[in-house]
Amino acid sequence: MSINITMPALSPTMEEGTLAKWHVKEGDSVSSGDVIAEIETDKATMEVEAVDEGTIGKILVAEGSEGVKVNAVIAVLLEEGESAEDAAKAVPAPEPKAKPAEETEKPAPKAAPAKAEPAAAQPAAAKAETASKDGTRVFASPLARRLAREANIDVAALTGSGPKGRVVKADVEKAKKEGVPSKGAASATLAKGMGGDAVRALYEEGSYEVVPNDGMRKTVAARLTEAKQTVPHFYLTLDCQIDALLTARAEINEAAPKNKEGKPSYKLSVNDFIVKAWAIALQRVPAANATWAGDAILLHKASDVAVAVAVPGGLFTPVVRSAESKTLRQISDEVRDYAIRAKSKKLAPHEYQGGSTAVSNLGMFGIKDFAAVINPPHGTILAVGVGEERVYPDKGEIKIGNFMSVTLSCDHRSVDGALGAELLGVFKQLIEQPVMMLA
Repeated sequence: MSINITMPALSPTMEEGTLAKWHVKEGDSVSSGDVIAEIETDKATMEVEAVDEGTIGKILVAEGSEGVKVNAVIAVLLEEGESAEDAAKAVPAPEPKAKPAEETEKPAPKAAPAKAEPAAAQPAAAKAETASKDGTRVFASPLARRLAREANIDVAALTGSGPKGRVVKADVEKAKKEGVPSKGAASATLAKGMGGDAVRALYEEGSYEVVPNDGMRKTVAARLTEAKQTVPHFYLTLDCQIDALLTARAEINEAAPKNKEGKPSYKLSVNDFIVKAWAIALQRVPAANATWAGDAILLHKASDVAVAVAVPGGLFTPVVRSAESKTLRQISDEVRDYAIRAKSKKLAPHEYQGGSTAVSNLGMFGIKDFAAVINPPHGTILAVGVGEERVYPDKGEIKIGNFMSVTLSCDHRSVDGALGAELLGVFKQLIEQPVMMLA
């Protein structure tokens, strides 16, 4: 009996994905464990393996197909003795497409009948009537949008009289007679959030390039919006002198054994020390190693520190588990491996999910200091600036030393101000006296 190959759920929250690549074609024989396809989620590209042996009888989803629902049948596997006809019988019937809610525009009450729009515009109109998650989408038909654009009328300022409050041609004609705010006036509504069509209405067609948002960009936007709207942030900043750290780093790297090519077997970065110090600080101030869970606060036993890794179109936050118990070299090797695989979207979901805190370092870009946005459900995130020479007073003398600024963002629901200050103070001690990481 033929076997349906379905779109797998690669994470607990995955609802759909993109079938990036097939490694097999119809007629190929496969065995259990063979890689047959690559699936892209919002943050990762994962290989899919065959769980049974047989022959690929029918491929139902083409390479590059987006929005493939979890558990949807993507191919049919034939067992021994079955033919292509058996695969055709096993192919599930396609789901009927929902008929658009409104086939044509209804004229506004007590107004002249609106001219019917071309049939080709109907699907677009139906799509325009689907509200975005934040409810800011402007409901308007393609014809109404075009007429409003030609008349320099802001569609977002109109009250729609069509189905479900959609702006129709009659509303635009009425606005021409009675007058409404122009496009420029719509800028005042930007602070409240605008849908894509409302934003485009502010600019002349052809003056910009449209770059569609992929799954990663959408996820980053949704999570950061959620974080700033629902997590009460507060920020703590202080400076750390890093002369002793730089000396220790140079001595450790110089003592690294050489391989056959004469290159050192490892090279620690300042960020490796930061991750280690931050993990130990959370152990010494355990009440700050916390996340908010609504009806409770979760106090974590291990210091699972996420490290922000920038990639084209967004970022990953792979987690260094139990970082307090790992050596600097182990942390260095792990972070480097994560960074390499993140850039090719080869991280598994369990590698970037979870953790209680994060470190975001923009020092390599010359940024002096910044405040990072907490990545829910984390309770904190440490933003690290560039290390630089500064002049400072010391017992009446003027000296020069290397300093870096760090800013701690805290979720006030789980970490209060005094607790955050205590945590940052312990971190400062460890960074300024790195030998204390061994105590």
